[in-house]
Amino acid sequence: MQEKRYIIDTTLRDGAQSPNVVLTNEEKLSLAKWLDEVGVYQIEAGIPAMGSEEKELVMAIKDSCQQAKISAWNRLSHEDIVHSIDCQPDIIHISVPVSTLQIHEKLGWNEAELLRRMLECVSFARDKGYEVTVGFEDASRADMGFMITLAKRLVKLDVESIRFADTVGILIPSTAYEKVKYLRDISGIGIEFHAHNDLGMAVANSVAALQAGAFYADTTLNGIGERTGNCDMAQLLKAAGLLYDMNVTRVEDWGSPPVLFGFGDS
Repeated sequence: MQEKRYIIDTTLRDGAQSPNVVLTNEEKLSLAKWLDEVGVYQIEAGIPAMGSEEKELVMAIKDSCQQAKISAWNRLSHEDIVHSIDCQPDIIHISVPVSTLQIHEKLGWNEAELLRRMLECVSFARDKGYEVTVGFEDASRADMGFMITLAKRLVKLDVESIRFADTVGILIPSTAYEKVKYLRDISGIGIEFHAHNDLGMAVANSVAALQAGAFYADTTLNGIGERTGNCDMAQLLKAAGLLYDMNVTRVEDWGSPPVLFGFGDS
């Protein structure tokens, strides 16, 4: 019997940042319904802190999808999380920059301050009754010992999985495997792998991460996303489908997505 792995689709959030791609809210809602129908485990629906229109979209997606869990993306910010709570998603995802470069240069903090703020934000969302996932932003350039420290603290807050994000797309399959396996084995936390395609290895890195013990792989339709894109869902299902039960309808059985840059009917 095949081991089970799960698709988390971020077409509507990360994919929508693709150059020259503009999706209306109606198109995003149609895509969300289609993703739900083909069996995607989780749909990253949007960023509620962007404003009332985005919040309305996230709520509409939540109301329209019958199977998929709906997540809302947040910065490491109490205010962002309040906006997400307004939308009542299934999952509140909190992005936490973990590389030294991002902590010190992007945020202007130190590691102790980052840890304090992460624990405060996660505790706030958990106390409101929400499932929380935490994204380790720029994990591929971060110190492994520091990430293990963060992961172990998250386990104590009943956070079941973290997102290992290759934010700048620098990994190759062997290093993706090594990093994911080590983090998984030492911390005991579930791993979601988020690949970018700067070196053309997003699919290969995602397969390697799944082989290393990641439970979840992030994808987008057609591999769209910022810069050179993300992990292509159809390609990942082809590559990993022989190894794992991905809980998604076979690519051969898909009807076309309702709209997607020449992929669909529009």
